Formats: sequence, structure tokens, C-alpha cells
Amino acid sequence: MLNGETINSGASPICQECGVKLELGVYRSHAGYYTGTYCNCGPYSRELGYYQTREDAALAIASNTTTWTRR
Repeated sequence: MLNGETINSGASPICQECGVKLELGVYRSHAGYYTGTYCNCGPYSRELGYYQTREDAALAIASNTTTWTRR
């Protein structure tokens, strides 16, 4: 990951396309739960790993142990 590539490394916390302030949350996919952000455009960033439970993903947010990738 390069500086400024992800929100935690300095990328804008506001979607450049729709202007929504991005908030970290827990989302579900076919692979499990992940941490990331959504805006009016759809998924914006996704955590690299997946969690088996919503609680595990929420704990990663609470303990600030997430890593980010940007769409």
C-alpha cells in the first residue's frame, strides 16, 4: 500500500465522485463480513481480510486493526 492510497494512509475521507463523507462500517458479502465504506456510488473501500462474524469485524474497527483498500 502506498501513502495516500487508503483512508488510513491519507486518502480523502470524502468520495470524490459524490461528496459523501465516508464512515467505516461492517458489511456482508458471500465470503463473510468485512470492514469498509459505502457512498452513493456504492462500495468505496474494503478491508483486505474477511471475518466469520459481524462481531469480529466490529472488533477490528474498535481496536483499529483494519487495513484499507480503495476501489
